[in-house]
Amino acid sequence: MSQLDYIKKKREEVDVIPPAIVPFVRKFMKLYTRLNVWVFKKSNGKLMNKFPGGAPICLVGMTGRKTGARREVMLIHLPHGNNKLLVASQGGLDMNPVWFNNIIANPQVDIMVDGNSQQYAVHQADADEKRALWPHLLSLYPDFDAYQARTDRDIPVLVCQPA
Repeated sequence: MSQLDYIKKKREEVDVIPPAIVPFVRKFMKLYTRLNVWVFKKSNGKLMNKFPGGAPICLVGMTGRKTGARREVMLIHLPHGNNKLLVASQGGLDMNPVWFNNIIANPQVDIMVDGNSQQYAVHQADADEKRALWPHLLSLYPDFDAYQARTDRDIPVLVCQPA
Protein backbone atom coordinates (compact mmCIF):
# COMPACT_ATOMS: atom_id res chain seq x y z
CA MET A 1 0.00 0.00 0.00
CA SER A 2 1.29 3.45 -0.76
CA GLN A 3 1.52 5.91 2.12
CA LEU A 4 -1.83 7.61 2.71
CA ASP A 5 -1.15 11.30 2.11
CA TYR A 6 -2.97 12.49 5.24
CA ILE A 7 -0.82 10.39 7.59
CA LYS A 8 1.71 12.71 9.19
CA LYS A 9 4.16 10.07 10.40
CA LYS A 10 6.39 8.14 8.05
CA ARG A 11 7.22 4.46 8.48
CA GLU A 12 10.85 5.20 9.30
CA GLU A 13 9.75 7.49 12.16
CA VAL A 14 7.86 4.80 14.10
CA ASP A 15 8.99 1.78 16.06
CA VAL A 16 8.36 -1.53 14.35
CA ILE A 17 6.89 -4.40 16.32
CA PRO A 18 9.39 -7.23 15.73
CA PRO A 19 7.62 -10.13 13.99
CA ALA A 20 8.99 -12.58 16.56
CA ILE A 21 6.99 -10.95 19.37
CA VAL A 22 3.73 -10.35 17.47
CA PRO A 23 2.13 -13.59 18.81
CA PHE A 24 3.02 -12.52 22.37
CA VAL A 25 1.61 -9.01 21.77
CA ARG A 26 -1.65 -10.43 20.39
CA LYS A 27 -2.00 -12.88 23.32
CA PHE A 28 -1.24 -10.14 25.87
CA MET A 29 -3.84 -7.82 24.29
CA LYS A 30 -6.44 -10.62 24.38
CA LEU A 31 -5.81 -11.46 28.04
CA TYR A 32 -5.63 -7.82 29.13
CA THR A 33 -8.88 -7.09 27.29
CA ARG A 34 -10.65 -9.94 29.11
CA LEU A 35 -9.48 -8.61 32.47
CA ASN A 36 -10.36 -5.04 31.48
CA VAL A 37 -13.89 -6.04 30.37
CA TRP A 38 -14.50 -7.93 33.62
CA VAL A 39 -13.29 -5.11 35.89
CA PHE A 40 -15.04 -2.41 33.84
CA LYS A 41 -18.37 -4.25 33.96
CA LYS A 42 -18.12 -5.15 37.66
CA SER A 43 -17.40 -1.52 38.54
CA ASN A 44 -20.04 -0.13 36.13
CA GLY A 45 -17.31 1.73 34.26
CA LYS A 46 -15.65 3.26 37.33
CA LEU A 47 -12.44 1.16 37.24
CA MET A 48 -10.04 0.43 34.36
CA ASN A 49 -11.81 3.09 32.30
CA LYS A 50 -8.64 4.57 30.79
CA PHE A 51 -6.36 3.19 28.11
CA PRO A 52 -2.65 3.00 29.05
CA GLY A 53 -1.59 6.59 28.46
CA GLY A 54 -4.84 8.03 29.81
CA ALA A 55 -7.31 7.95 26.90
CA PRO A 56 -10.89 7.13 28.02
CA ILE A 57 -12.23 3.76 26.94
CA CYS A 58 -15.62 2.22 26.29
CA LEU A 59 -17.05 -1.29 26.28
CA VAL A 60 -18.20 -2.43 22.83
CA GLY A 61 -20.56 -5.41 22.65
CA MET A 62 -21.13 -7.33 19.44
CA THR A 63 -22.17 -10.69 18.01
CA GLY A 64 -19.46 -13.19 17.09
CA ARG A 65 -19.49 -13.89 13.36
CA LYS A 66 -18.77 -17.62 13.70
CA THR A 67 -20.47 -18.50 16.98
CA GLY A 68 -23.28 -15.97 17.23
CA ALA A 69 -22.22 -15.53 20.87
CA ARG A 70 -21.91 -12.14 22.52
CA ARG A 71 -18.40 -10.72 22.40
CA GLU A 72 -17.07 -7.66 24.21
CA VAL A 73 -13.95 -5.58 23.81
CA MET A 74 -12.57 -2.44 25.37
CA LEU A 75 -11.68 0.29 22.86
CA ILE A 76 -10.68 3.91 23.04
CA HIS A 77 -13.77 6.09 23.43
CA LEU A 78 -13.95 8.23 20.29
CA PRO A 79 -17.06 10.42 20.31
CA HIS A 80 -18.00 12.35 17.18
CA GLY A 81 -21.17 14.33 17.77
CA ASN A 82 -23.92 11.79 18.52
CA ASN A 83 -21.85 9.07 16.86
CA LYS A 84 -18.99 6.94 18.14
CA LEU A 85 -15.95 5.99 16.07
CA LEU A 86 -14.06 2.71 16.31
CA VAL A 87 -10.56 2.31 14.90
CA ALA A 88 -9.37 -1.23 14.12
CA SER A 89 -5.74 -0.28 14.67
CA GLN A 90 -4.50 -3.09 16.90
CA GLY A 91 -1.42 -0.96 17.52
CA GLY A 92 -0.48 -1.08 13.84
CA LEU A 93 -0.20 -4.87 13.58
CA ASP A 94 -0.61 -6.25 10.06
CA MET A 95 -3.96 -7.98 10.72
CA ASN A 96 -7.37 -6.55 11.51
CA PRO A 97 -8.53 -7.41 15.03
CA VAL A 98 -11.11 -10.20 15.36
CA TRP A 99 -13.68 -7.75 16.73
CA PHE A 100 -13.59 -5.85 13.42
CA ASN A 101 -14.58 -8.98 11.49
CA ASN A 102 -17.40 -9.62 13.98
CA ILE A 103 -18.82 -6.12 13.49
CA ILE A 104 -18.55 -6.24 9.69
CA ALA A 105 -20.50 -9.53 9.76
CA ASN A 106 -23.10 -8.16 12.22
CA PRO A 107 -23.06 -4.33 12.07
CA GLN A 108 -25.02 -3.70 15.26
CA VAL A 109 -23.20 -2.94 18.51
CA ASP A 110 -23.87 -1.61 21.95
CA ILE A 111 -21.39 0.79 23.53
CA MET A 112 -21.11 1.48 27.27
CA VAL A 113 -19.55 4.75 28.40
CA ASP A 114 -19.68 6.01 32.00
CA GLY A 115 -22.06 3.19 32.94
CA ASN A 116 -24.57 4.05 30.18
CA SER A 117 -25.12 1.72 27.23
CA GLN A 118 -26.63 2.54 23.85
CA GLN A 119 -27.30 0.61 20.62
CA TYR A 120 -25.61 1.63 17.37
CA ALA A 121 -25.75 0.73 13.69
CA VAL A 122 -22.26 0.55 12.20
CA HIS A 123 -20.75 1.22 8.79
CA GLN A 124 -17.15 1.26 7.67
CA ALA A 125 -15.89 4.68 6.62
CA ASP A 126 -14.88 4.79 2.97
CA ALA A 127 -11.57 6.41 1.96
CA ASP A 128 -13.01 9.95 1.75
CA GLU A 129 -14.87 9.65 5.04
CA LYS A 130 -11.77 8.27 6.78
CA ARG A 131 -9.69 11.15 5.41
CA ALA A 132 -12.24 13.65 6.77
CA LEU A 133 -12.39 11.93 10.17
CA TRP A 134 -8.62 11.49 10.57
CA PRO A 135 -7.86 14.93 12.09
CA HIS A 136 -10.64 14.42 14.65
CA LEU A 137 -9.33 10.95 15.51
CA LEU A 138 -5.82 12.34 16.03
CA SER A 139 -7.19 15.10 18.26
CA LEU A 140 -8.55 12.35 20.53
CA TYR A 141 -5.66 9.87 20.24
CA PRO A 142 -2.56 11.04 18.32
CA ASP A 143 -0.95 7.56 18.27
CA PHE A 144 -3.34 6.44 15.53
CA ASP A 145 -1.05 8.22 13.07
CA ALA A 146 1.94 6.11 14.17
CA TYR A 147 -0.17 2.95 14.06
CA GLN A 148 -1.18 3.66 10.44
CA ALA A 149 2.42 4.46 9.50
CA ARG A 150 3.59 1.17 11.05
CA THR A 151 1.50 -1.07 8.75
CA ASP A 152 0.71 -1.51 5.07
CA ARG A 153 -2.86 -2.31 6.13
CA ASP A 154 -5.33 0.53 5.61
CA ILE A 155 -6.60 0.65 9.19
CA PRO A 156 -10.40 0.57 9.13
CA VAL A 157 -12.49 3.27 10.80
CA LEU A 158 -16.04 2.37 11.77
CA VAL A 159 -18.82 4.92 12.29
CA CYS A 160 -21.44 3.98 14.88
CA GLN A 161 -24.73 5.86 14.60
CA PRO A 162 -27.38 5.64 17.34
CA ALA A 163 -29.93 2.97 16.43
